[in-house]
Amino acid sequence: MPDIKIPGRESLLKIYEQMLRIRLFEQKATELFTQGLVTGSMHLYIGEEAIAATAGVLLRKTDTITSTHRGHGHCIAKGGKTDRMMAELLGRKAGYCGGKGGSMHMADFTEGNLGANGMVGGGLAISVGAGITNAIMKKNDSVTICFFGEGATNEGIFHESLNLAAIWKLPVIFLCENNLYQVFTSVKESLPVKNVSVRAASYGIPGIICDGNDVFELYDVLSSAIEIARKGGGPSLIEAKTYRWEGHYTGDGYAKGGYRSIEEVEAWKAKDPIARLGAYIIKNMIAERGLLEKIQKDLKSEMEKAALFAQESPWPDDGDLCKDVFFERQV
Repeated sequence: MPDIKIPGRESLLKIYEQMLRIRLFEQKATELFTQGLVTGSMHLYIGEEAIAATAGVLLRKTDTITSTHRGHGHCIAKGGKTDRMMAELLGRKAGYCGGKGGSMHMADFTEGNLGANGMVGGGLAISVGAGITNAIMKKNDSVTICFFGEGATNEGIFHESLNLAAIWKLPVIFLCENNLYQVFTSVKESLPVKNVSVRAASYGIPGIICDGNDVFELYDVLSSAIEIARKGGGPSLIEAKTYRWEGHYTGDGYAKGGYRSIEEVEAWKAKDPIARLGAYIIKNMIAERGLLEKIQKDLKSEMEKAALFAQESPWPDDGDLCKDVFFERQV
């Protein structure tokens, strides 16, 4: 039986901090949205924080990720700065895309974040391109984690991407965040199989299921897949079972008591990954409650500063309208 990989104290505290940073960012962003300061819509990551936070701890700066429309957590986990993220949500020049991309188009190549994506499954082909760059062109041991939802596995690009990655043994970890609903549609109505992971068998790669709210399961499964990919063993498909607490998007008023029962939502909230890890840390004397409280206090202060930074940042100039839209050759 293979050894179970367990995160050490530093990693556990970092994962806890990042999960809480993601949650508090989403809550502050929602507050600004209700005040009419955020243009467009947002897709909140609340409830799914353990997946991105654990993956982020295991990745190097030279590794890359591709994200989804629900990408705030991924961005933060890969080193995203919450003040620049908040500025992007508010359409300000200091944002990651100069205020022109908004919630679904944050990217930071300097941190290896190849970008969020408003297209379902849009990051899959990009992750394969990153894998080709690393394995075939640069010949290094960098890996790419491709985040996507279960709905994307019904797209043709999912199958094309897994097929090519498997043939060329590309260092890509396909990480499906299965939150059970594609907008308002349950997986029971949209998938002919119970588990997305079984689709890996068609391409001869590992297909693994884990509890997306359990940091320890995630750490073990992800660290093994990353190790395999770094050594040239090829891709893996990991299905992390999780749940979004809120609606599909801001304004989705049917997410509790509508297409999802109140009982179902509350049952998943009882599996809160942040509370679970916090209780473990205290019970096993990894850190005292006072340290966790300090982390929370510091992060709340960070979010207040990020919101203020965003609101005080200037709007994009009129001349920026077409900047970064077309390729400009550097002379």
